[in-house]
Amino acid sequence: MAVAAPVWWKMAVSRWLRCCQRAFAWLPVLIITLVVLWSYYAYVCELCLVTLSNPVEKVAYLIIFHIIFVLFVWTYWKSIFTLPVQPGKKYHMSYADQERYENEERPEVQRQILAEIARKLPVYTRTGSGGIRFCDRCQLIKPDRCHHCIVCAICVLKMDHHCPWVNNCIGFSNYKFFLLFLAYSLLYCLYIAATVFKYFIKYWTGELTNRRSKFHVLFLLFVAVMFFVSLMFLFGYHCWLVSRNRSTLEAFSAPVFQNGPDKNGFNLGFVKNLQQVFGEEKKLWLLPIASSQGDGHFFPMRALCEAQNPLLANEEQWEDDGMDEEPDASLSGVSVRDFSSEGQKTSGSSG
Repeated sequence: MAVAAPVWWKMAVSRWLRCCQRAFAWLPVLIITLVVLWSYYAYVCELCLVTLSNPVEKVAYLIIFHIIFVLFVWTYWKSIFTLPVQPGKKYHMSYADQERYENEERPEVQRQILAEIARKLPVYTRTGSGGIRFCDRCQLIKPDRCHHCIVCAICVLKMDHHCPWVNNCIGFSNYKFFLLFLAYSLLYCLYIAATVFKYFIKYWTGELTNRRSKFHVLFLLFVAVMFFVSLMFLFGYHCWLVSRNRSTLEAFSAPVFQNGPDKNGFNLGFVKNLQQVFGEEKKLWLLPIASSQGDGHFFPMRALCEAQNPLLANEEQWEDDGMDEEPDASLSGVSVRDFSSEGQKTSGSSG
């Protein structure tokens, strides 16, 4: 019993520390929530109900404000509470493969075991050394664009980054919601700043004298402008990522394919890149409703077509040799299904 007591104490301390860590992780979300609640009070009560005297202007301000506010809160909620999607069961190692992999001491044989398992899966990206991407913590073959999040302690499909301001991992399941959250946050701040500015000047020059409302209105404009500037750069960066079909992680480290690293390996063109995130139904683009294409396990890529036809590989080398760019441009946007069907037609005609 004397030996078991220290073990029990260590387990209790470890659990207490984990609980504190989880509670502390919600602090940024709590700060944002309090700022938003205060901004709602300051705008609705101190500006619209106290400061404004024109009833038409008051009603118009309140209607537009509440529409933007609902969209802003809705997207923030979805960004926080939409759980990141993990790889499916077929990507997890079976008990027999796991035992065979762990009992093998030779690294080259371990790589062969992973390669045998990966042959059955639609996996085309590799590690920097050319090996199969394997997560030793989750014991699974990583799908393309999947990464392990240290904070969440899980592998996340199409992981972009872990955001402390939503206390969640941004990935395939909620990346659209996160982008809309940034967009409506910008619109929320811009609308507040634009409508408050006139009364900010009146309070500043002394034309209006209500001290309590003066404090809220002046501080409201300052906070709105401050958040607008910071969010503008973040939203602009993610718009650029979407236009190139890259994640934040892929922007810092290009994905590696069978032919080597390619930062534009998933770039299908602006329209198709946009549809990957927002879907094909344009009526759902501005709403925080899941509409992204696919299931997060496989993504169309140019590298797959290049791997099936060596004539499409080494695009830069083609350009250096002065060859025509039109064949490459036309084939780079062809889907895998179209490419394979063309190959069947060619082989049938040659036979």
